[in-house]
Amino acid sequence: MADVEDIRSVALTLERAYEVFVRDRRKFRVGSLVFVAFSRDEEVIEFAFPKEERDGLIASDPDTFMLPAASDLRFNWVRARMDRLEPAEAREFVVEAWRMCVPQKVSRAWDAAHPDGV
Repeated sequence: MADVEDIRSVALTLERAYEVFVRDRRKFRVGSLVFVAFSRDEEVIEFAFPKEERDGLIASDPDTFMLPAASDLRFNWVRARMDRLEPAEAREFVVEAWRMCVPQKVSRAWDAAHPDGV
């Protein structure tokens, strides 16, 4: 089971990423763009994810993945239950969410520095 520290351990190593608390919720940003957010109780993680792939992800494991709140459906966003994610899987989602917020040259530099992934 993934936990908040699994997420923090990778998110804070990503270039330009930083942690904030907004209305008692932990979030990770690049500039003003949020790429990962937690529910107040930190049992649900929300992360950037391509809208066109969202339905497929949710259909692949509906006990783990969920649509975002109705107000967030227009965004590239999805939710997951933390207790259903493996740490490596959660870290991979975090890196991919971060990639959606940084220039490609920053993403490529991260790939060069981490040839084996997360």
